[in-house]
Amino acid sequence: MSLVQYEYIVAVDTYRSFVTAAEKCFVTQPTLSMQIQKLESTLGVKIFNRSRQPILPTDIGNNVIAQARVLLAEHKKINEIVSSHRKELMGELKIGIIPTIAPYILPKIITQFMVRYPQVRLIMWEQTTEQIIQQLKLGMIDCGILSTPILESQLIETPLFYENFIAYVSQNSELAKKRAIHPDDINIDELWILNEGHCMRDQVLNICQRRESTVGFKHYEYNTGSIETLKRMVDENNGATILPEFALKDLTKKQMEKVRYFKSPQPSREISIVTHNGFIKKRLIDTLKNEILEFVPDHMKEYRETGKKTEQPPLPPNLVVK
Repeated sequence: MSLVQYEYIVAVDTYRSFVTAAEKCFVTQPTLSMQIQKLESTLGVKIFNRSRQPILPTDIGNNVIAQARVLLAEHKKINEIVSSHRKELMGELKIGIIPTIAPYILPKIITQFMVRYPQVRLIMWEQTTEQIIQQLKLGMIDCGILSTPILESQLIETPLFYENFIAYVSQNSELAKKRAIHPDDINIDELWILNEGHCMRDQVLNICQRRESTVGFKHYEYNTGSIETLKRMVDENNGATILPEFALKDLTKKQMEKVRYFKSPQPSREISIVTHNGFIKKRLIDTLKNEILEFVPDHMKEYRETGKKTEQPPLPPNLVVK
């Protein structure tokens, strides 16, 4: 048995394909298959049911693969121990980040991060919360930046900051007549929201106290995964949308006239760095966290000391959002 063989069975389990697993491991498919067969012969069990498509592990295979993931993670920690004693930070960090955060954080920190830590390679993907959680569990990424809590026992959430939601309304909306608004003021039929799969969609619908399978201007439905598109839809087609606080930084003076704040207590979301509970690369992830916090305004870090929002006046049950 070898670490390489364990890497191969983990890859097949991750991609559910011998061909794709071989490509990801930079070996030929016959080489990968032969090594897995050798491991199965040594252990005396079948790890994969090859008669199924996509490939699935056997019952005992699931247990073997789970332990192989633990073994590989522990092996990688040796490099982490050595790296922690080096003065210069180096290595590769794979990050998943939800699209409602990425445009407002990444452009601000990437350049500065790479200047400060030229030996670090950042690899980033914009993904939905569900995709990030799945990839964290499979060990395909090192950390995720997303809205919490997500309440997954295998994952560790480290709160970074708390971001209020604000309304962005057209001049023709009834909301434009108000200086500050309450969620009950919002007409959901005029509300532009993100499509299914985005956690912020659910948060917005929680704020409005209603859940609908489709939202639009009655005679059509529009699906988007972009906050910037939501703003454009309000600018060009009237209605309203709800934005995260960071989105205010990109608004023009004219656009700021369309902003309406919620009456206190303002609905908000918690943003955290999320890792697997057996995560490695602690030094790299801590450095990323510090770079983000350097950029975040102090008022958004107000409750970071406890890691909870217990010091903030509690939101009514119908306003609590993730």
